Amino acid sequence: MAQNWFQDWDQLGRGLELKAHQALIAKVAKANGPAPFTTDGCSGGLSATWQGVAAYWPQFARDHQQQPPFETCCVTHDRAYHDAGSALTAKDSYAARLRADRALQTCVADTGKTRRAELAVLYGVSEPQVSEAYELLADSMYYSVRFGGGPCSGLSWRWGYGYDQCWSGN
Repeated sequence: MAQNWFQDWDQLGRGLELKAHQALIAKVAKANGPAPFTTDGCSGGLSATWQGVAAYWPQFARDHQQQPPFETCCVTHDRAYHDAGSALTAKDSYAARLRADRALQTCVADTGKTRRAELAVLYGVSEPQVSEAYELLADSMYYSVRFGGGPCSGLSWRWGYGYDQCWSGN
């Protein structure tokens, strides 16, 4: 049942997003490639906040590093977002974005699976609880990028951010 809900949601999103993907692909077709790649790690202030907490609480930094342990997942995600997944059509662009967002979700959850034994001991919880926490984080990140990362949004972390803004007048 849940799988059908996700598929229905993805289909709704596709219908709502395709016009923006068409506008983006028109920009891509006129450009000489994307601007040089940049990344902020995990967007939405996640990496910056993590670094601030690590700087303030040294024990947190010792236990969890200076950057989120899943930050490489975010950078890989940013690479796909930067050049719009190298898509040449609006439908391919939508599909590439969905794949990138699902890959981010999987990567973050997998980071939790990798760290679950260590974190279970550290916090005195069960390994399944650690995995569940990371899965919740992965799901939250997935829905955040699905909601806030669409093309032509004007946001710095939008799909195709390596290209000029999509909408006319920009």
